[in-house]
Amino acid sequence: MLAEVVERDVFVPSPGPGIGVGASSYYTTADGGELVSIHGLMTRSDTTDVAYVRRSEDNGATWSEPVESPTQFDHPDGTGRGSERGGYVDPMTGKYLSVWNQGVLPSDDPFEGMRQWTLHYSVSDNGGRTALEEGQVVHEGAGYDAVHHLPGVTVGKNCVMLGDLGQRPLTRSDGVILVPVQTTPIGDDGEYFNPGSGYTYTDCMLLMGTWRSDGSISWTTSQRIVGDPSLTTRGLIEPTIAELDDGSIVMVMRGSNDRQTELPAHKWVSRSTDGGSTWTKAVPWTYTDGEKFHSPSACSQLVPYSDGRLFWVGNICDENARGNSPRYPIVIGQVDLGTGLLRKRSVTVLDDRQDSESEHLTLSNFFVREDRESLQLLLHMTRLFANDQREAGVIDWTSDAMVYRIALS
Repeated sequence: MLAEVVERDVFVPSPGPGIGVGASSYYTTADGGELVSIHGLMTRSDTTDVAYVRRSEDNGATWSEPVESPTQFDHPDGTGRGSERGGYVDPMTGKYLSVWNQGVLPSDDPFEGMRQWTLHYSVSDNGGRTALEEGQVVHEGAGYDAVHHLPGVTVGKNCVMLGDLGQRPLTRSDGVILVPVQTTPIGDDGEYFNPGSGYTYTDCMLLMGTWRSDGSISWTTSQRIVGDPSLTTRGLIEPTIAELDDGSIVMVMRGSNDRQTELPAHKWVSRSTDGGSTWTKAVPWTYTDGEKFHSPSACSQLVPYSDGRLFWVGNICDENARGNSPRYPIVIGQVDLGTGLLRKRSVTVLDDRQDSESEHLTLSNFFVREDRESLQLLLHMTRLFANDQREAGVIDWTSDAMVYRIALS
């Protein structure tokens, strides 16, 4: 067996009925056991009602009392939304980088984010306690500002955003930081354009960050990676990246057959041989023998391991998915570092729906990191909707944030 769950514990309990908790933890320095834990309370989709930050100095054995982190702000044009997300320690500088979505939603409808989300970032040299630099991600060069902030992206027309926690940065050997993001396209009329038949539509691309001498970051972007709306109805979503043996970069992306469930549901893959600037056409991600597999419209994460192996965590289902469902089982598998494809015989189930649980169970929206002491993988995940009674009109958000300890062989 490639992987075995040796412990499953409550990381942050739900504070009461109808409240779900999403939580994860991140190292804040280049070595040692300093961690930050960020958790949020949820009572509706795609919205964090309130968020909290905790810190640990002993690799998670103990945690400080939670401190509330703002998730919204007043604005004359609507409700300002934005909250701290997980951080990334740049191995070249030891600095702690955090990137998050921020925008003003006119009627506080999450769907409005498709036209409003921008990305903001902060840089810290003390694990995120204070910021050396903080601001909006704005493309380098003349013609870019807080409104027209990236090529082809303008506030009020379309957006750029992080979809889920698996969108982890990667530092190239030359020190350039790559951040995988998603962005809504615009049509001929200059407005957000959904060429598919699904709920939303996005392309994928990279932010490319170069350190300036003053500790700030100069941002540029890669080529867009676009999907075929006749094959993935919501485009390409929630990219996750890793480096392969030959120095090329592989990007695995969420797709969807939302509202056209006769289409095969896959993860999609693209590859760059020039450091992330340009990309191959996105195609269905397969096993190393070329066999395709079914995967729902859900996040996934490529996870580099300290011994040089590369793993993937996500959902694979026996039969074709139907849009977002089913988001179980959740599996781990090893990625071949030559081809960038998944080794079928390595795929191992980490958790699955039990007979007593709702078919709407969601084993997704997770984050995985390696523990520096045990060398186990820690999977932060909330088992959402296990007790749902959606057919009776009851959507039950009550759920704890869990942490799974995974031993690898």
